[in-house]
Amino acid sequence: MSDQVRVMVVDDHPMWRDAVSRDLAEAGFAVIATAGDGEEAVRRARATSPQVVVLDLNLPALSGAEACRQIVGHDPTARVLVLSASGEHADVLEAVKSGATGYLVKSAGRDELIDAVRRTALGDPVFTPGLAGLVLGEFRRLAAEPPPAASSASSSAVPQLTARETEVLRMVAKGLSYRQIADRLVLSHRTVQNHVQNTLGKLQLHNRVELVRYAIEQGLDDELQ
Repeated sequence: MSDQVRVMVVDDHPMWRDAVSRDLAEAGFAVIATAGDGEEAVRRARATSPQVVVLDLNLPALSGAEACRQIVGHDPTARVLVLSASGEHADVLEAVKSGATGYLVKSAGRDELIDAVRRTALGDPVFTPGLAGLVLGEFRRLAAEPPPAASSASSSAVPQLTARETEVLRMVAKGLSYRQIADRLVLSHRTVQNHVQNTLGKLQLHNRVELVRYAIEQGLDDELQ
């Protein structure tokens, strides 16, 4: 690829970390940093600004979920793909709430990992089969809860979205990937991504989790068959 995606690999097992780094480098990604614990991951992410962080959850010094929260909190454009041995629902939901874009279990094959990192770089949510429905269900549950007090102040002035932005937002709320949205609307992947970024900016939201919650709160997920 002419414009290499910058990746950081975080895992406390050197053999696994080295193997993932090698596979990604051979696939054309620029592996700009690695880390063996959560604190090191946060420091190196801030120093190198990776586009994608491939992150294990079970880390020493600082948990993977907390490392994810700090990395994304410092740089909202960073995308985190959790690569974990655990497929437990609680771990998946904790990762997503911490700002992870996707979640892959370590039983995934090399080609599946490479495709997942590539799609994560494009902004698509990537989940091991069977987990995407769980995450969307959690979005709906969160939307049913009262919004945080901090967001109520900004809700007095409702941002104006274009018809296309609203259409894309409806599809995001349904759990469609950017690629699926592009196919449905006959748009390029990049155009869909731009619509989502513009919508995030207008709504003063930071990630897909908050965006889906907003869409469901507005009832937009019920307006798409």
